[in-house]
Amino acid sequence: MQYVAPQSVEEAVALLADQPDAKVLAGGTDLLVRMRSDMADPETIVDIKRIDEMRQITQEDGGWRIGAAVSGAEMSENAALIADWPGVVEGTNLIGSTQIQGRCTMAGNLCNASPAADSVPAMVAAGAMARVVGPGGTRDVPVQDIPIAPGKTSLGKGELVASIFLPARPARSSDAYLRFIPRTEMDIAVVGCGVSLTLDESGTCTDARVSLGAVAATVLLVDEAAQALIGTKVDVAALEALAAAASAAAKPISDKRGTVEFRVHVAGVLARRAAEIAKKRAGGAS
Repeated sequence: MQYVAPQSVEEAVALLADQPDAKVLAGGTDLLVRMRSDMADPETIVDIKRIDEMRQITQEDGGWRIGAAVSGAEMSENAALIADWPGVVEGTNLIGSTQIQGRCTMAGNLCNASPAADSVPAMVAAGAMARVVGPGGTRDVPVQDIPIAPGKTSLGKGELVASIFLPARPARSSDAYLRFIPRTEMDIAVVGCGVSLTLDESGTCTDARVSLGAVAATVLLVDEAAQALIGTKVDVAALEALAAAASAAAKPISDKRGTVEFRVHVAGVLARRAAEIAKKRAGGAS
């Protein structure tokens, strides 16, 4: 096995295109565990943390571009980013321990393609876009279109995610991410939910996105749940309709961490709670 640390995106793409079994190392918090468990044995590891543009958090078109090698800890230190997208930072902050936070990345969490990834539902609710670079050039892809099955992505040969873009926020907008886990910390989500919404001056919801994690093979964007909020004051009736739509959309499996029935119920509970938090953050009345 060889380890390479390219200095540019172009060099990274060339290495990935030339090496049939190369793996990208952003933080390594998933890849290294898989290697130690004999679940992965790449011929080449391409470490992208030495590519300057992948280590940056920058404002762009009123939104935020977060490089693929930016750690969760670095995101947590950016007060302006947190003010705009608190739910996205919340989701990323739930990846592992304090030590892991110093290495883990949103892009790595996305490309690991776990149905239970914490940062992904929050990004999907945010309408985030992944910038994919490869031998054929650059393309911007909705985050929800990157994972296509557990452990599999839509990335082609030689392609990698270079950055994540979080769009500009209208006034009176915010988001929230919640998950349920059996333990108090450092566990995998049994259910996760992200909600992003916008209110007008009267407190009526004018736009919303609702996503669910760990209840299907990939993260779900639940349009029916969003429609339950739009045009309402996000009141009790709307929240009940939101919860019902979220539960109806959930298609989980039963395993040792939760039954189908439990996960379906919790999806609705978390959707309601996350919407209440997002509403309050957006300046809505309690």
